[in-house]
Amino acid sequence: MHELWDLGAPTILEQALQTIVAYVDTAMVGQIGAIASAAVGLTTTVNWLLNGILFAVSMGMLSFIAQYTGQGDLEAAHHTSAQAIWIIFVLGVIETVIALAISPVLPMWMGASQEIWRDASEYFFIVSCPLILRGSLIIFGNVLRANKDSKTPLYINIGVNFLNIILNQLLISSHTTISGFGMLLSIPGAGLGVRGAAIATAISQGIGGVTIFWVAMQNPLVTLKGMKVKPEGKLLKNCFNVSLPLIGERIVMGCGYVVFSALVAGLGTLSVAAHSIALTIEQAFYVPGYGIQTAVSTLAGNAVGKKDELELESVVRSGLIVAVSIMTAMAIGLFCGAEVIIRFFTKDEQVIVLGVSLLRIVAISEPMYAALINI
Repeated sequence: MHELWDLGAPTILEQALQTIVAYVDTAMVGQIGAIASAAVGLTTTVNWLLNGILFAVSMGMLSFIAQYTGQGDLEAAHHTSAQAIWIIFVLGVIETVIALAISPVLPMWMGASQEIWRDASEYFFIVSCPLILRGSLIIFGNVLRANKDSKTPLYINIGVNFLNIILNQLLISSHTTISGFGMLLSIPGAGLGVRGAAIATAISQGIGGVTIFWVAMQNPLVTLKGMKVKPEGKLLKNCFNVSLPLIGERIVMGCGYVVFSALVAGLGTLSVAAHSIALTIEQAFYVPGYGIQTAVSTLAGNAVGKKDELELESVVRSGLIVAVSIMTAMAIGLFCGAEVIIRFFTKDEQVIVLGVSLLRIVAISEPMYAALINI
């Protein structure tokens, strides 16, 4: 249990910080109005789908690396870690091409009101430009965790979030006035609105992807120095095959979210705004489940490598108990504090009323979702 928490806590905190990026975007854009919130949130589920595939493949790599580490075969673990560069490149290029190609028509496909088409398309296009670097942030993060370094991805994501907040302030609003100690401080801004939020996210995640790649190359268990850079077809195929069930799960769930968002889009801009804000808030409440899932996968891989069935059973059972307990407590907080939370993201009373109902419905399902992703 102690080792599970040592690995899981930094991962939970890191994923919580990643969620803050979406929170800050949504909250700052929400001050502009419901149309802006709807434009930013409309394609959230499509980004979940793209990120989910990257995450699923990285979990396959994590599994292999953890098994080799458990066996004490650090050379094989290093060799597998180094192949991450090819997964990032191939998946990153494929996802980028698809995302950029569909961005002009995606809001129309999803049935959104015409008034948000341009902003939604532009937002999705801009945030998709550094997809290969977003892949680096996700995949190298899990590769480092597989080598029992969960703090480096955490520190990098702290930097990504601070940068995103600063850029949001400079790019979204025309200016902001802060009062304190009897003084007024006026902070200038570019006034780019939705476009500014997209640029801030793209730049911060892009820099994060470059940074984690550079740091990974300094790690003796991950670096490409002295390694064969050519792709190892058999190894990559094995990693993909292990990832396949999780990839399938993420695709099915992601497509379900996208279809549901499209159905909501047909109800009008206010419904899209409330739904997108609720989805953004909901992300934070999934964080403990996925953080524990990553830690369990690492430790379970170690146990498989050592061929210790008792340790494997203990790790899985402990992970399930911890994830369900944390997410149950958070679900209670979400249900009771739904209105307080959503008022942080928008001033539109109609959006608030709709959003509160959505959040309370979501809260009921949180403990069951924790069990689902950790069984």
